[in-house]
Amino acid sequence: MMGEAVLVIDMLNDFVREDGALQCGTTVRKIVEPIAKRVKQARQYGETVIYMCDSHMPHDPEFEQFPPHAVRGTEGAQVIDELKPRDGDYVLPKRRYSAFFQSELLLALLECNVTDIEITGVCTNICVMYTAADAISYGFHVTVFPERVAALDEQSHEIGLQQMEEVLGVEVKR
Repeated sequence: MMGEAVLVIDMLNDFVREDGALQCGTTVRKIVEPIAKRVKQARQYGETVIYMCDSHMPHDPEFEQFPPHAVRGTEGAQVIDELKPRDGDYVLPKRRYSAFFQSELLLALLECNVTDIEITGVCTNICVMYTAADAISYGFHVTVFPERVAALDEQSHEIGLQQMEEVLGVEVKR
C-alpha cells in the first residue's frame, strides 16, 4: 500500500509562542488551526503523521547565526499544546535545516510506504524548503499549502514558496 504523510516541522514553543526564543513572525499563529485540522484529517484517513522537532545541543553552531532555540530538554523544544502528538504519530528530533539530515525520517517514510508528503510548519524558506529539497531528491511527491507554513516575514515566505515551486518542483497549492 502506498501512502501519504503529513510532516509537521518545528511547531515548537520557541517558534510559535510570542515569548519564544525565535518566534517565527507575526503570521505563525495563523497556521496553527489549519495544521491542526490537517493532522486530524490525516489521522482519520490512516495517513502517517510525523513531527520533526529541532533538538539542539546547548552550544549548537547554528546559534552563531540565530539566537539559541529549541535546546534539547527545554520547554521551548516541545511541540505546542494545540498540536500535541498522539499515540501512533512519529516524533523525531532534527539538528539541521533539512528534516532528513542524519535523522530517522527517511526510514520512517520507507517503513510506512509513503510516496506523497505534505510539509507543514516553519520556516517556509528554511526548514520547510530544505526538507522539501531533500524529499524531492529522494523521489517523494511533495505538496505545500501556503496557509500551513510560515516564515519570519512575508517576503521570506513568498520567496520560499516560489523557490519550492519553480526550482524544486514542489506542488504549491495556492
